[in-house]
Amino acid sequence: MGIEQFYTEVIKEHTNSNRNKHHIECPTAIIKGINPSCGDEISLEIREKNGMIEDAAFTGSGCAISQASASIMIDLIKDKQVSEALNLAKTFFGMIKHEITSEDQLDILEDAIALKDISHMPARVKCAVLGWHTLEDALNK
Repeated sequence: MGIEQFYTEVIKEHTNSNRNKHHIECPTAIIKGINPSCGDEISLEIREKNGMIEDAAFTGSGCAISQASASIMIDLIKDKQVSEALNLAKTFFGMIKHEITSEDQLDILEDAIALKDISHMPARVKCAVLGWHTLEDALNK
């Protein structure tokens, strides 16, 4: 299996899976994110305790890219310090903008690297970053 095929499978898996698409118990933050250009919307729920993200999930609707990106993000931020989650978001944005291209720096994104080439599709960039911007909003409040 080639790398492009692997990335396609990762996106399909997250798009079709509901493992991160549900409500959580006792969220400490619920933030809505909307992409007005295409109608994608998510509601991100996070439970934070002592600077650690204990649990997170999302609900909402949108294209495969927005749903897969949000799901991949949830996998990455669970059980992480808030500062680590914010660094992951910063790295993701850097990858999408081609400001960060070093594989060593991008390794922390794990499956999110599957979205690396979205930047070549400008209309889809907002879809890919929706969950990540919503995460930043939630953690900076």
